[in-house]
Amino acid sequence: MTKKFEELRSRMTPESRERAREKAGQMLQEMPLMELRRARELTQSQLAAILEMSQPAVSSMEKQVDMYVSTLRKMIEAMGGNLEVRAHFPDGDVQISQFKEDKDDRVAAN
Repeated sequence: MTKKFEELRSRMTPESRERAREKAGQMLQEMPLMELRRARELTQSQLAAILEMSQPAVSSMEKQVDMYVSTLRKMIEAMGGNLEVRAHFPDGDVQISQFKEDKDDRVAAN
C-alpha cells in the first residue's frame, strides 16, 4: 500500500525532518549536468538548439567526466546560469579568475 509523503513526514521526529531538509538542500547544491538540466526544465533537444548542436552531442557531454571549462561554461550559460570556478581551502575559498570570462571580452574577440 502506497503512503503519501506528508503522512510519512508527519511520523518523523523533528530531528529526522531537519536532517532530511539539510540533505535535500545539499543535493540541490550538488548535481550532475543531466540533473541540473532537468531541474531547469530543459530537454536535451532544447539545450541542443540553444547551443546550436545536436541532441546526441548534448547527451554525450552530459556523460563526460572531463571537459573543457569553456564547454562547461557554454552549457551553464545556455541553461541561464554563470560558471564560477573556485578552489576550496581550509582557510577560505578563492575564485580562479583566469576562468572568469566577461561577456565584453567575447564581444571584443568577435
